[in-house]
Amino acid sequence: MTNRKIIHVVGTGTIGEPLIGLLCDYREQLGIDEISFNKNSALRSDRSKVMSLLKRGANLAVNKDKVDDFKKLGMDPKLESKDAISRATAVIDCTPSGVGHKNKELYYKQFSNKVNGFMAQGSEDGFGVKYARNINDSVIKDDDNCQFIQVVSCNTHNIACITNTLAIDGFGPENLQEGRFVCVRRANDTSQSSGYIAAPSVGKHTDEKFGSHHAKDASELFATLGYELDLFSSAMKINSQYMHVLWFALKTEAPTSRNEVIEKLEANKLVATTSKDMTSTVFSFGRDHGHFGRILNQTVVVEQSIHVKNKHEIYGFCFTPQDGNSILSSISAAERFLYPHSYEDKITCLDELFFNEI
Repeated sequence: MTNRKIIHVVGTGTIGEPLIGLLCDYREQLGIDEISFNKNSALRSDRSKVMSLLKRGANLAVNKDKVDDFKKLGMDPKLESKDAISRATAVIDCTPSGVGHKNKELYYKQFSNKVNGFMAQGSEDGFGVKYARNINDSVIKDDDNCQFIQVVSCNTHNIACITNTLAIDGFGPENLQEGRFVCVRRANDTSQSSGYIAAPSVGKHTDEKFGSHHAKDASELFATLGYELDLFSSAMKINSQYMHVLWFALKTEAPTSRNEVIEKLEANKLVATTSKDMTSTVFSFGRDHGHFGRILNQTVVVEQSIHVKNKHEIYGFCFTPQDGNSILSSISAAERFLYPHSYEDKITCLDELFFNEI
């Protein structure tokens, strides 16, 4: 395995592009020698994005048979795709759903004796051990067998963060009697030209026990810690491009109060609170003040929506910082492969990007 600390990112979409930019901008603090990224297709419409990432210091990798296509458009690849994977210390896959699994079979397993670790995003269920920053760090930190990691989806991050912060942390998993969630998802990202819908669309409960995949994924995330939680989620999609919204209802064994709930939220540096009640205004704040327009907190809780009933039932709404929370976990996992004994110290440089209030 190489002595140089190299992170290779596969994909330049809504997660890949800001991830590459963040790695480049914090390269010194994170102790990274080189950042490379793979682009599959040579598109004129993507040239400005690629050139911007190259200007930040990243190296472009493409398939051998596409080198000339990229050069014709003024993009100069420095690496061939397979070589970029084989020489990396850690590989972060940010490709569309299903592609990560294909890449694992075609490339990642082939170079598993050279690369310390591989990560894929939330859509790649079964890729590896499920992970979210500040939830199950102990699992990936202590287990040398965690070479393949699945960073859970942005909504699963939100569910896990709310559940852990308000019901488990300081008490243990037995304090949570049940967690119920409704994920109100945006239609698509503002950067995407397809996938928008004209009206709200409700989803199916595909799992008998957990409902939508969000609660199932959150349950499997907590299961890595040995927790068995009663979680259930429903999901729907609305005609908006701003942010996902999560409604939550938690029943706890220990009594609590609204003030205690607010205090717990404010004590978690990965939780942002807000008095804003519209996704557009929170999205606008992230666009104006976040790195690459992203909010890296795991959730943004609407303070005035918090309600405690009968001292044991916690209700509220929060917004999901899509892409941002997944980016944070991706960097955290990658740094673990670069610096297994000091990655916690390395990633503290990103603390300045968290917001206490939005």
